[in-house]
Amino acid sequence: MVAETIRLLPEQTRIEAIGTARAVTSAQLFPETAGRVTRVMFSAGDYVQSGQPLLELDARQERLAVDAARVQVREAEQLLGRYRRIEDTGAISESQIEAGETALDSARVALQQAQVALADRTIRAPFSGHIGLTDVDPGDRVSDATAIAQLDQRSRLYIDFPAPEEVFASLREGQVVEAVAFSEPGTTRDARIISTDSSITNDSRNFTARAEISNSDDSLRPGMSFRVTFTRNNTSRPSVPEEAIVWGGEGSHIFVVRDGKAVRVPVTITSRRDGQVLVDGKVSARDRVIVKGVQKVRDGQAIRLVRPTRVPAEDVELRPSGQSEAGNDGG
Repeated sequence: MVAETIRLLPEQTRIEAIGTARAVTSAQLFPETAGRVTRVMFSAGDYVQSGQPLLELDARQERLAVDAARVQVREAEQLLGRYRRIEDTGAISESQIEAGETALDSARVALQQAQVALADRTIRAPFSGHIGLTDVDPGDRVSDATAIAQLDQRSRLYIDFPAPEEVFASLREGQVVEAVAFSEPGTTRDARIISTDSSITNDSRNFTARAEISNSDDSLRPGMSFRVTFTRNNTSRPSVPEEAIVWGGEGSHIFVVRDGKAVRVPVTITSRRDGQVLVDGKVSARDRVIVKGVQKVRDGQAIRLVRPTRVPAEDVELRPSGQSEAGNDGG
């Protein structure tokens, strides 16, 4: 017979949830103004750079407005220049010079406004990323409510998933969870918690957690479903090998060695983990539990501890009191 010291391990609860991925940065693109489309400069799936032109609208009127504004600026500059050349002669008042300066400032503002209106006729990528499908073609008329396309920066993805209220205190920023995409059931990826919602929903008593996952190989897409799993550590419980459990008419029990005797202790199995069972019973971390030869042990039987020659140092071999080592046939 062999005994081992009982260890205390945290009881673990494995929790699963279904989450949905979204790009770390994502935008639905719309025109700034209405007009007729003259050019579409992208295809679905293209990777576009920040500031790259994607679509152009008819801009003839806006170009003319810019040219006219430049003429106004030039005229205002010339007029103010003439005023300043004769300023010292007394032929012009200070108020006329101030009016010339104001006219120049107004002309410059009008030029900037015309340039902005012209720039709005070209839709550009607000950031680098992959662009999706579009229903807009050259010749279409669009407004500021017409969706052009979806732009996603998907080198990393967020996975939002519901978690039960009871794990709110244990699910923390930086914690690693496992994520398996439904499209890749055999591939488990590590995802790191980056934030949790600030409130619990009234109907489901869940809260939303957000994990971040790498997508450097670009094999995943926003909108995909993921099975997210993580483990919650609960109260520590005594852990014993499975072979230490004895089943009888009154349920399960173990034998521990106390004061040189085998003591029968009823236990309830709360969980199993890698050949170990976590139990609820009147045992402590100081007890030694008999793990081999338990079928030969009786409650109250005297036990003599003998260190075996080929048993790990943390184990001890047990022999019924009065039995010689040579005569013992226990395992």
